[in-house]
Amino acid sequence: MRRALILTSILVMSVIASAADLRIAPDLNNNHSNDVVNVIVQYNVPPTQKHKDRIQQHQGKVLQDLSVVNGVVASLPASKVADLANDPDVAYISPDRSVQKSMNNVDVAVMANYAWSVGYDGTGIGVAVLDSGIHAVNDLKDASGKSRIVYSKDFTAKNITDDQYGHGTHVAGIIGGSGKDSTCANCDVTIKGVAPNVKLVNFHVLDGTGSGSDSAVISAINQAISLKSTYNIRVLNLSLGRPVYESYTVDPLCKAVESAWKAGIVVVVAAGNDGRNNTNGLNGYGTITAPGNDPFVITVGAMNTKGTGDRADDVMATYSSKGPTTVDHIAKPDLVAPGNRVVSLQSTGGFITANPANKTPVGYYQTGNSPTASSSYYMLSGTSMASAVVSGAAALILQKTPSLTPDQVKARLMKTAYKNLPQYTTVVSNGVSYNIQDDVFTVGAGYLDLQAALNNTDVAPSTLAAKSPVVSYDNSCGCVHFVADNSALWGSSALWGSSALWGSSQFTATQSALWGSSALWGSSALWGSNTTGASSALWGSSALWGSSSTVVTEPKDIALNGDN
Repeated sequence: MRRALILTSILVMSVIASAADLRIAPDLNNNHSNDVVNVIVQYNVPPTQKHKDRIQQHQGKVLQDLSVVNGVVASLPASKVADLANDPDVAYISPDRSVQKSMNNVDVAVMANYAWSVGYDGTGIGVAVLDSGIHAVNDLKDASGKSRIVYSKDFTAKNITDDQYGHGTHVAGIIGGSGKDSTCANCDVTIKGVAPNVKLVNFHVLDGTGSGSDSAVISAINQAISLKSTYNIRVLNLSLGRPVYESYTVDPLCKAVESAWKAGIVVVVAAGNDGRNNTNGLNGYGTITAPGNDPFVITVGAMNTKGTGDRADDVMATYSSKGPTTVDHIAKPDLVAPGNRVVSLQSTGGFITANPANKTPVGYYQTGNSPTASSSYYMLSGTSMASAVVSGAAALILQKTPSLTPDQVKARLMKTAYKNLPQYTTVVSNGVSYNIQDDVFTVGAGYLDLQAALNNTDVAPSTLAAKSPVVSYDNSCGCVHFVADNSALWGSSALWGSSALWGSSQFTATQSALWGSSALWGSSALWGSNTTGASSALWGSSALWGSSSTVVTEPKDIALNGDN
């Protein structure tokens, strides 16, 4: 009897330990040291003083409340994390991870000039920019000279909201620059944002090196939700990201962006800049960063305009991250927009503005060929820039039809996206050749087209979500499927079915349907060895689809001047 009791105790302890392990993020679970770590503790209920006392009992300290995800930021010895996870009220514990920035032909390429011609400029719409801050420059003032930066707050503990890095001002300019400093007697190009009269809400979440934390971003999202009515915040731009470590269903950063989405704010996120990553022979697939891996948000990849306003010569930027997402296998990005060598606003003294490769000559926007570097504008490349373009576009859509929900905005942008893209492209950048396939995991639903979006009057059912679909690999046929989801609008009707949104005929003529049991892409159509060579690696059980899913490596800045 005694032996049976001992064995039973061991089994019970094993079950408890296993349950606790499931509540701990994979990048935290094996740390048993006494080093103090900062973690985000999410609870199944709103945390009370009782929960905070338990953290103290484990030699920890509560640093900050994160009510938007029913959580707190806490510091405690790493060896005590497992003990805290045994609390039945704890839903998930993850590190307070670092987030990074994701690093004019743009307007014409997406037909923003058409939007302006019919009177849409973002007036009345608030766009919250979570970035390295926004420097108050002339192009961010209204016609009377009053700043359109209507609110600023720091979340980095630096007690500043100005842009000491340069990224946030550049992003804000793409969204809502007025072009004032490039409007003059001898100016022949106006460098203007997509929605040049929006109100900007400045949330400083990245420091002077372009780095931040999950908790800073989550706190800013919470503030955006609370200020939504005050400043009519309808769009939230996150030109930042970090690696994917777990399912979006437990990642606190993803849960926060979903909270904003469900509060009525369109959330636009950069896909990431890891498209050149060939780890495990994946050719950049499976490199979408968080929170762009969340199925609700609009995740944006980058196009290269080739320095012209003609969309016909545009190609995918080689660095743009590709789906499907790791862990959850969500089809991402949702669409693409210009992101390569984009000229926008310069922050005086910003760290990245000092890079000679980013300098824009005055001759870019004034008559003549003056090589003198502009003090107002400079150039960056990345999905950060592309996401800003889509945020500006969302503001214009909402100016025209304020009643649209975030899901309806996302669906309309995806349905009207330009889908007549080349199936294969070879891009040579800095002497290296990249073979690009314009499939659903590279371009999503297609290339942003503002004219088509503004002229479209289709309204997706408000009862259905515009969640990006899960995809599944079928080993028996060597093909990939969308997984049917009756709660998503893609399967609800012909109007919003997958063929309408993703335009399958543009990618392969052999595929008549994409939903449910029918194949998304046959291996011979897009994944054969005679195309990108990714077939065996991407679809192999040990790579993206295996039980030990690949974790995205930390996104690094691409060369700031982008593709050639």
